[in-house]
Amino acid sequence: MDRSPALAALSALAHETRLDIVRLLVRRGRRGAPAGEIARMVSVSASRLSFHLRLLEQAGLVTATREGRQVIYAFDRARMGALIGYLLSDCCADDPEVRACCSQAAIRLPAEDGAG
Repeated sequence: MDRSPALAALSALAHETRLDIVRLLVRRGRRGAPAGEIARMVSVSASRLSFHLRLLEQAGLVTATREGRQVIYAFDRARMGALIGYLLSDCCADDPEVRACCSQAAIRLPAEDGAG
């Protein structure tokens, strides 16, 4: 992966709703989910969902497939793998300590309020 697609993917992930969409689609596996279900699950209007899905799709993190009258969205695991690989290899220069942190079973990020 090159810098420009990596930046597009990181930018797309840097929003609460889009991150929620990605989390949902990861759990749904390869079968994905229809737009209406995604909207209900992340509590957004159809127009807002369309905006967020378009950005995720443009970044290559989500694919859309028409099935009859529905559009099914699925998470692109290969693209996320390429992004993570880019971050580890290119940005972090394959630092062994960073790699070790990534391989831990339960990585905990500090709480936003600093309490954790």
